[in-house]
Amino acid sequence: MDLTLVIMAAGIGSRYGGVKQLDGIGPSGETIMDYSIYDAIDAGYTKVVFIIRKELQEAFNNHYKERFKGKIKFEYVYQDEFKKYENNFNINRSKPWGTGHAMLSVKDVVNKPFAIINADDFYGRSAFFSVAEALTGNQDADQLFLLGYKLNNTLSDHGTVSRGLCHVDADNYLVDVKELTKIARKEGGIFYEEGDQLFPLRPDDLVSMNFWGFMPNIFDDLDEAFKKFIHENHSNPKAEFYIPTFVDIMLKAGKSKVKVLSTDEQWLGVTYREDKPIVTGGIADLVDKGIYPGRIV
Repeated sequence: MDLTLVIMAAGIGSRYGGVKQLDGIGPSGETIMDYSIYDAIDAGYTKVVFIIRKELQEAFNNHYKERFKGKIKFEYVYQDEFKKYENNFNINRSKPWGTGHAMLSVKDVVNKPFAIINADDFYGRSAFFSVAEALTGNQDADQLFLLGYKLNNTLSDHGTVSRGLCHVDADNYLVDVKELTKIARKEGGIFYEEGDQLFPLRPDDLVSMNFWGFMPNIFDDLDEAFKKFIHENHSNPKAEFYIPTFVDIMLKAGKSKVKVLSTDEQWLGVTYREDKPIVTGGIADLVDKGIYPGRIV
């Protein structure tokens, strides 16, 4: 079965202070995306679709001109040009509408089962095999998959992070997912902030790192959900339509079920500039252990 890997790489990187998607963190200048693609190829994915901003196209072309040549197909879409629903309203907005909006932007180029990930998150090698195996073996068009990470394995030492907090039943099916945007370690444990209040979380709580597996029929429902979201939130310049928001809509409507594939992988990511040495060191350790070669492309 052909599988597609969708990489959300349109972020501005305001907290990082630069284009972190293409920042070299491997021993030979590899980006985090390079490791994701390397693992995806081995797991059986045959195409990568990058979601980017138009001004990043040249930089991506330069980086991937020779990398992975003949091993996987590349395609690009622009999230910042996907504005067809905005035309119905007088919207003054300078940025796209979030990860659900990003996913909808690949509707016309993805017609196979697909996984979708963030460009700046290192998910671990086994993650790509787990989701690929689940998608390949799936016969249910309404079945979705989510890779669930232990919260304690996904935090930054340099500031807050956003995570989708997952509640699962006894069979590891998702009951609901809530997007929390300000999670951090503090004295006494791990907390998230909401409305100027702190709420505790457990280290082994399962969270979404935006590594989802979908069947291609999902786009019709996504299209309708985003259309409704725009109608209800067009006057809010800060409103964002997240993938977990959409999935929660599908769960509540009884249109989908989500199998959570738990993993013990350690997340590495560059939310902040100060995170880079940690990621670089983590990759170097994996190279030393023989999990990755010193040069992957």
